[in-house]
Amino acid sequence: MKRVCIVGSGYVGLVTGSCLSDLGNKVICVDNDKEKIASLRQLKMPIYEPGLEEIVRRNTARGRLEFTTDLKGSVGRSEIIFIAVGTPPKENGEADLSFVESVSKEIAESMKDYHLIVEKSTVPVQTGLRMKETIQDNVNKGVEFDIASNPEFLREGSAVDDFMKPDRIVIGVETEKAKQILTELYQPLEVPIIVTDIQSAELIKHASNSFLATKISFINALSIICELTGADIKMVAKGMGMDKRIGHFFLDAGLGFGGFCFPKDLAAFIRISERLGYNFELLKAVEKINRMQKERFIKKIEEVLWNLKGKTIGILGLSFKPNTDDIRFAPSIDIIEGLLKGGAKIKAYDPYAMDKMSKVLPDITYCKDAYEVACASDALVIVTEWSEFKEINLEKIKKLLNNPIIIDGRNIYDIDKMKELGFKYISIGRKTGGVTGASFSDL
Repeated sequence: MKRVCIVGSGYVGLVTGSCLSDLGNKVICVDNDKEKIASLRQLKMPIYEPGLEEIVRRNTARGRLEFTTDLKGSVGRSEIIFIAVGTPPKENGEADLSFVESVSKEIAESMKDYHLIVEKSTVPVQTGLRMKETIQDNVNKGVEFDIASNPEFLREGSAVDDFMKPDRIVIGVETEKAKQILTELYQPLEVPIIVTDIQSAELIKHASNSFLATKISFINALSIICELTGADIKMVAKGMGMDKRIGHFFLDAGLGFGGFCFPKDLAAFIRISERLGYNFELLKAVEKINRMQKERFIKKIEEVLWNLKGKTIGILGLSFKPNTDDIRFAPSIDIIEGLLKGGAKIKAYDPYAMDKMSKVLPDITYCKDAYEVACASDALVIVTEWSEFKEINLEKIKKLLNNPIIIDGRNIYDIDKMKELGFKYISIGRKTGGVTGASFSDL
């Protein structure tokens, strides 16, 4: 059993701390947000993540997981300290590391004996070196410590499963002692552990997310070619994905990537490269394609409805992906704002994200289910591919709509079935009615 302190109780910190406690470790989750800590002590989750609440309840009951605002006291009771604070983007796209710096300083001032301080937040390469300098400048004389990097690869909506059944664990260390501590911590998971230097571990995280974002933008760019030629992006993606060198993951054409990780990490990696003297034009194109995909989708909606002004449009899905309530950088925000700007009225439904979205977009109508959204709407728009949307009664939906129009940004329905039901069905990269919202000048 290890004594672990997790600084930061957001998506990464809360999942990491809870899962480490479930492996039998004694874990303290620290956060300076008093309301969040008070809620967690009452076993109220600040986020929706499948399986997380059950783990928190189980391990708090067993005395292996606790929540506090007392960082100094938590440092004294721990051997391993994970820094999992936010690294939000600045206006220029760089990661804001002020929280990492301030926490590193506070940890250093609180240490009285050896600790291993681990980067868990997604940070630019060479951040570990800056952390080490900050701790050296502020730690009590004679107190030893090690720095390590342990990037997370948790997908929102499946974060618990990703932690417990990872593809690999990456640790960047400088000493054998740090390597041994982290290897022992993760040994119960019985998965490959990649041991590198700290800079390589930091770079693996940004490189991984940027590569996945590139796959998404590639298939979305290819979907435009499919629309312009009458090809079917699903068939093209299937044929590509069966090549073992490519794989089928992240080849689903749609509205592009959102959430807090991909957009933020991609922008940060571009700025890191520029600072190092390299113009990463490929990643700039990935960003541009992702932005254009949402703009094109708004054009699709406008084209099929002829005009947006005065039209009522139903939106299904607000979170950036299924199985999460996270709306940060969600495509739904840009799409709804674009439709509102064009004069449309919006009705919307999401299983978990409406409370958060109502604080961002208070002037749209939030509904109890998909059927209330469809009632008297001029078109239904699929933005997030929640499972329940795949199973709705389409015949009922058709009767409720003013016009039998579904514009699908996630390709969740079968084209032949939609035609058989009498829908005008528009999707991404598939020949579903001749509306493309694109021209060669878009490419």
